[in-house]
Amino acid sequence: MTAAPPTRSAAARLLPMIAGRIASSLLTLFLVSVVIFVASSLLPGDAAQELLGQSATPAQIAALRHEMGLDQPGPVRFVHWLGALLHGDPGVSFVANMPVSDIIANRLPNSLLLAAITALISIVLALTIGIASAINRGGRIDSALNIATLSLVAIPEFLIATLAVLAFSVKLLWLPSISLVTPETGWAETLRALALPVLSLTCVVVAQMARMTRAAVADQLDRPYVEMARLKGVPFGRIVLFHVMPNAIGPVINAMALSLSYLMGGALVVETIFNYPGLASLMVNAVTSRDMPLLQSCAMIFCATYLALMLVADIVAILANPRLRA
Repeated sequence: MTAAPPTRSAAARLLPMIAGRIASSLLTLFLVSVVIFVASSLLPGDAAQELLGQSATPAQIAALRHEMGLDQPGPVRFVHWLGALLHGDPGVSFVANMPVSDIIANRLPNSLLLAAITALISIVLALTIGIASAINRGGRIDSALNIATLSLVAIPEFLIATLAVLAFSVKLLWLPSISLVTPETGWAETLRALALPVLSLTCVVVAQMARMTRAAVADQLDRPYVEMARLKGVPFGRIVLFHVMPNAIGPVINAMALSLSYLMGGALVVETIFNYPGLASLMVNAVTSRDMPLLQSCAMIFCATYLALMLVADIVAILANPRLRA
């Protein structure tokens, strides 16, 4: 049976709960900003030294550090950075000498395209695998899918990416090993360039999402209402689609959010391996060049995306499960 829509009193209780979740996420994001700023400040090396090279004199380095504001105390720099970030100004890149927002705007669509294609394929595959495995618990299909998903979970994404390059680029010569995408690239070439990065990320994301989906659906299949519906002669497919899935939607959405948030960390490795011009590879370059404004902005985008996915999953779970509204 599906959950009844919340009454007016229930809706009155929901609003403070959702507001509390949003406030908690904003507080977490603030704490994350502190960690990002401190961690980036503790990186060895110096942006001024990186720009001027080893032949620069101490006076030249000190002058450039003053121009960049790196000689100010850490708390002062953090307040200035956070205040500018809240006003939509992430600063100017130390290396490229151009607004960080412009650099990110050139790379962000590529990362969003990679994440969108991966998410679309992963969700369809994971739901299919998870539901099929839960329905056939203890059977050969369930055993085969469990072995496959466990194997994929155990293999890191960089190894999957390397094996994909060896198989499809080196041996078969079907796909490019470097994913070069530009605004002038056509859709056919773009999809061909994205094939290996999407394959590498999908293998890991699908495995995690499918296992959590299986657990959520299997838990609902053991409930008394499923047995009652079967005794009444309701077709099993109808039970799964119209009774089990609505009740399992909360855990399934949480599983999707957790798995899709992994795309950010996985993309960091995959984009670097395939030289894909996305946000993750941009952050790696910022770490190498000690470009702090660019590094901090990229890290904040990743963390904010993760928290947003978790917040959406949390709210959906509250709306879907009446017990969580108490």
